[in-house]
Formats: sequence, C-alpha cells, structure tokens
Amino acid sequence: MYRDNSLMPKEAVRLAVLGTLIQNGPQRYADLAGALRHFLDRIVGPSLDLMGTSLEMLRYEGLIEALDGTGMEDNALLGATDAGRAEFDTLMRANVRAPSADGLNKLVIALKLRFLHLLDVESQRDQIDHLASLCETELARLGDLKRASAGTDGHFADWLEHDIAQAEERLNWFNNLLSRL
Repeated sequence: MYRDNSLMPKEAVRLAVLGTLIQNGPQRYADLAGALRHFLDRIVGPSLDLMGTSLEMLRYEGLIEALDGTGMEDNALLGATDAGRAEFDTLMRANVRAPSADGLNKLVIALKLRFLHLLDVESQRDQIDHLASLCETELARLGDLKRASAGTDGHFADWLEHDIAQAEERLNWFNNLLSRL
C-alpha cells in the first residue's frame, strides 16, 4: 500500500482474487485465473502492473490454498484461507487515492463496489462516504481550475464542464447508494 494507505496494483489484484473466492466460493485454478484476467482487462485494459501477481504467490503467502491437488499444474480447487479473509477485510477498508484518470483508481473503485456487500453495513457506509468525499474533493479541484482558466480560448472549458458534470453525477450516485444502505 502507498503511504496514504491506498491500494497499489499488487493489492488491487489481491482484492480481486480474494473477493472473488469469498463471494463465489472455491474455484478451479484455470477458471479463477480466466475470470480475473477478463475482469481486470475490461476495467483497465491490458496492464503490466497487474500481470505480476500470481495465484501461486498468494498460495505461498498463505492467503489462498489448494483444497484438492497442488495448484496450476493440476487445476486445483482454490479457496481463501482465514489469513486471506483477514487480508480481504484490510484491503476493502483501504483508502482510494484522490480521483484521477488512471486505470488503477478506476479498478480499485470497481473492486470495492463489486465486493462491498461482503462487509457489514456500517463498513459499507464508511466506504461509500469516503468515495463521496473523494468526489467532493474532485469537484472542488475542478471548480478551482474552471475559475482559474475562465476566458481562455479553445475547447478546454467545454471539456472541463463535461468532467465536472461527470463528477457531479458520480457524487449523486454515491449519495443515492449511501441513502439505500
């Protein structure tokens, strides 16, 4: 994790693996690897940062275990260990970095929302409240940029208005989700 306790690519992949196993139960090695690759590729596209974490490393660290067989070579059934469940809980409660256009941030938010229902309701509220706060910070940043660049030529003002509208829509979405919990 970064110094601000936000997730790095390695932790995002861990969250994806552990959340998938906790949510869906044990899965065959090949099925789990294929499902993760599909999800990660669709959220952030092909990424060398995300390819580095292997299921074998998570097995070695004691976060997942082979319930039958040994691993990749015999397509073992994999499940989360107690240590893996504790790691999942820690990762779900980790911070999300301030909004940006990077794919990692989008992946972390997508993973939190994908597995949010696995946390208790109070923790779900805390996470959604944090995400809404990030949107508010982003809106303040974009509003400041809009004021500072008022009167400039080109298409920047239109693009900025579009970005502000998206941030407002995200904030409304998170606030609506928070009210439904």
